[in-house]
Amino acid sequence: MSYFISIKTAIVVFPLIALLFSNFFVLHQYHKYGSINPFRVLIIYSFILYLITIYFLVILPLPNKDAVIYKPNMVKLIPFSFINDFIRESSFVIDNPTTYLKAIKEPCFYTVIFNIFMTIPFGMYLRYYFKCNFKKTLFISFILSLFFELTQISGLYGLYSYPYRVFDIDDLIMNTLGGIIGYFIMGFVDNFLPTREKIDEDSLEAGKIVSGFRRITMFLLDCFLYVIIFIFISLFISNEHLSLIIFVIYFIIYPYFQNGQTLGSKFLNMKLEFSKYKLINLILRIIFLYFYYFGIIFISFKLLFFIASKFNLDKLQEYLLMIFNIGGLFVFYLINIATLLKNKKIYYDNFFKIKYISTIRNKSNDNINKSY
Repeated sequence: MSYFISIKTAIVVFPLIALLFSNFFVLHQYHKYGSINPFRVLIIYSFILYLITIYFLVILPLPNKDAVIYKPNMVKLIPFSFINDFIRESSFVIDNPTTYLKAIKEPCFYTVIFNIFMTIPFGMYLRYYFKCNFKKTLFISFILSLFFELTQISGLYGLYSYPYRVFDIDDLIMNTLGGIIGYFIMGFVDNFLPTREKIDEDSLEAGKIVSGFRRITMFLLDCFLYVIIFIFISLFISNEHLSLIIFVIYFIIYPYFQNGQTLGSKFLNMKLEFSKYKLINLILRIIFLYFYYFGIIFISFKLLFFIASKFNLDKLQEYLLMIFNIGGLFVFYLINIATLLKNKKIYYDNFFKIKYISTIRNKSNDNINKSY
C-alpha cells in the first residue's frame, strides 16, 4: 500500500516541479536547437516523473517524529545477507514446490526484486538519451543508490533525530544491478526508437524557422533581463529617468549595433531583420509595442476609474466593471498569443516591414551530444 501512496504523491507533485523546470528547459532548448522537439519533451518529463516517483518510494511514508527513536544495527554492511534472510524468514522449502508461490509474495523476497526493478528504467534512460556507456551507467547508478541510502541513514537530512530506515549494502547492490540491467535491456529496445542524433537533427532543422512560441519566449526573456538590469543599476545610480535610459539602450541602441539582436534574442539564436529604414523602424516598433502591450493596461484602468467617478457607480457596479476590464485584457493578450502561435507572425510585422531570422543554422556543426 505504501508503494501506491508514493506513486500517487509523485503524480500530484510532478506538475509543480515540471512547471519550475520548464523555464530552464524551454530556454535551453531554444538556445541549443532553436526548437522544442515533442519526443524530447516526452523523454525528459517522463524521466523527471520517474525520478520523483523513486525518490518518494525511498522516503515515504514519513513516520511521526515522536515515533522515530534510536535503534541499533541501522547499518547493514554485510553483502548478500538477504539470502540468509530469505532462507530464515520465508516459507520457501526447496523440495516443496507448493511453497514457491507463497515465498515470492513475502517481503523478504519481493523487496529485493523491487530494489532491482526500481532502477531498471534509470539505466535505460542513461544509455538511450544521455548516451552513457557501461562504466558511466554503472557509476551513476551506484551514486543514485548511494544517495538513497544516505538519505535514509541521515534521517531525511536531519529532519529526524534518528534514521527511520536501514542503510543496507544489499539495497545499494540491487539498485546498482537494476541500472546495469536497464542498460542492457535498452541495447535491444533502442533499435525501435529514434536515435538521440536523429532527435537532435530534427530539432536543429525545426529551429531554422522562428516559431511563435519562440518569439513569445524571447519577449518574456527580454522583459525579465531588462528588469534585472534596471534593478542592478539602480542600486548604484539614482536617476528619475534611469528606467527610460536603460530601456532605450537595451531595446534600441544595443540591437541597432548588434545586427538586430537583443540579449534575449541572441541567447535564443534569432535576430530581427528590417527591409529598410532600420533605425527609424526599430524606434517606432519599440514605441508601438510598449503602448500596445503595456500602455493598454494603464489606459484601460484609467478609463475604468474615470467611468466609476463620472457616473458615481456603486461598489457592485465598480466590481463588475473591474471584472469586465480584466477579462477584456485577458482576451486581448490571448488573441495575440494565439495569432503568434498559429501564424508565427502578427499583423504589425508587415507594418514595420520586419521578420525574425533564426541564427541556429550557423551552429548546426556544433557538438550537441552534451545537451539535455
